[in-house]
Amino acid sequence: MSGEVRELYDYDALRARREACMVVARVSSLTLVLGGHQALSVVDPRAARDGVALRRRRGGGGVVALRPDDLWVDWWLPSSDPRWSPDVGVSSRLVGGWWREVLAARVDGDVREHEGHLDVDRAFSVMCFAGRGPGEIFVDGRKAVGVTQWRVREGTFLSTVLHAHPTRDVLGYLRQVPPGLYDALDHQTMASLALEAADVLTALGEASGGFVPHHHAII
Repeated sequence: MSGEVRELYDYDALRARREACMVVARVSSLTLVLGGHQALSVVDPRAARDGVALRRRRGGGGVVALRPDDLWVDWWLPSSDPRWSPDVGVSSRLVGGWWREVLAARVDGDVREHEGHLDVDRAFSVMCFAGRGPGEIFVDGRKAVGVTQWRVREGTFLSTVLHAHPTRDVLGYLRQVPPGLYDALDHQTMASLALEAADVLTALGEASGGFVPHHHAII
């Protein structure tokens, strides 16, 4: 597979925003989002033939699979905002803390925020949801919320997602699937946690506070 992949966001427009904002985004169909430095060659050409949308986000990490029902919530923190931090880990744990507060009040199980450094088997780094990163949320030991970020002089853009359904099926769109990756993608979902999207979004807005809501649909 060759050629350019469209960016997930208008990042120049984000950089121009002077106020902090919470972005509730969605895709209209299955979309594979590559990490900022990830080679397009990790994706099998069959994905494009099957109509799977391909996008690229800025920031690190591996492929993230997004579907219309996923709870995809991002925050833009300009560097002038008092919540902004030059520390990558502090920023990730900030949004992780909001998610932890919301989920702990709504699910049965042990809700924990990963407070250590990035922990992922190098062979599994092709998929973003196969490891543990700062601020990411786990329920009963299974990943529930993934966190990535993009940092520029104007601020920090923090992206989070709680999948509506399992994502192991997207492994069929990778050129190579390392042994063990299927098991590593055994994550929690909106369904397994019995969560309602509208309720969670309202609670996240209250927990984070002080953000201008900004809804952004990806077509």
